[in-house]
Amino acid sequence: MKTYEVKKIEAYLPIIQELLDSCPRRVFLLEGELGAGKTTFVKTVCKHLGVEEMVDSPTFSIVNKYEYSLAGKNKSIYHLDLYRIASPEEALDLGIYEILDSGDWVFIEWPEVIEPLLDGDECKINIVEIENSARKLVLL
Repeated sequence: MKTYEVKKIEAYLPIIQELLDSCPRRVFLLEGELGAGKTTFVKTVCKHLGVEEMVDSPTFSIVNKYEYSLAGKNKSIYHLDLYRIASPEEALDLGIYEILDSGDWVFIEWPEVIEPLLDGDECKINIVEIENSARKLVLL
């Protein structure tokens, strides 16, 4: 378990690559209360990786896919918000296994509903708001 404290959004940037390097499967489960900064974290990761399009919360779409280029090859990032998903079966209907096994970066907010479908080799990050808008990120 590793803990990071950040005082503002820009402070995410120096730790992003370290977090990405720590997760060989490329699947991050983002835990935290509503408004803790899960989507802000994903926006910062996307910026770090070179996504040029607007990154937004997938609350209503459930899955957002962003494209970026690395060494001349097109790559993808999947950002899921499973808050409105009621069962693992609904996630299967969304194609969750195809997303998880894509080899692309995958960031899942509210992952609890799909825990029965997971291998256990995903990386969990718990984001907690602390005083004065600072955040604590705990890599579990």
